[in-house]
Amino acid sequence: MNLNLSVKKDPASLIPPRPTFAYLLVSYCLVFPVFRLLFRGRTFGNKNVPMNGPLVVVANHGSHLDPPLLGHALGRPIAFMAKEELFRIPLLGRIIRMCGAYPVKRGSSDREAIRTATKQLHKGSAIGVFLDGSRQSDGRVNNPLSGAALLAARSGASLLPVAIVNSHRALGKKMVWPRLVPIYLRIGSPIPPPSSRRKFDLEITTNQLQLTINLMLENDLVR
Repeated sequence: MNLNLSVKKDPASLIPPRPTFAYLLVSYCLVFPVFRLLFRGRTFGNKNVPMNGPLVVVANHGSHLDPPLLGHALGRPIAFMAKEELFRIPLLGRIIRMCGAYPVKRGSSDREAIRTATKQLHKGSAIGVFLDGSRQSDGRVNNPLSGAALLAARSGASLLPVAIVNSHRALGKKMVWPRLVPIYLRIGSPIPPPSSRRKFDLEITTNQLQLTINLMLENDLVR
């Protein structure tokens, strides 16, 4: 008698894809000196970063500096969605694709972006999400969207809150030249995914992320 029993694999045990050479090159030859030397960057709480399994990294967004800094500072590659047009630029498109970015069509629905990100999470990848969706002039989380919570609910991934301190002062909206102020990243403890995809449960988790990130900003803001 043959029994074919399938055991559901724990998402947390998934080993994420290895970083590409291009990712390592950009991270350590470009982002590292800019973050660590130019902006005197530091990170706190790296022990909170799960190194295996799918992960939704959730942060505030105050500057175009945020994606590369976030991708470098956590110790594991983080994929971000990018406009499809960027992938058509010969050199830039090749680099950002090799570094883990994935294209999203301009004007496409949020559902398409969610499906693309969910596929990445099912491979054990880490996905970066800015909770407001766009840059905020004060660097705080002001109008959080539920996309990060929905990704976690669909994939079973944990949510990792990260506060990016001072990036809005270094190169915020309407700024042309950067100010060389220190930029710090505060990494919080992982938050479990919502219990369901219901709007109520998604909002609870989203509000928890907002409160956690803003509290870290208030405690660690460098003035």
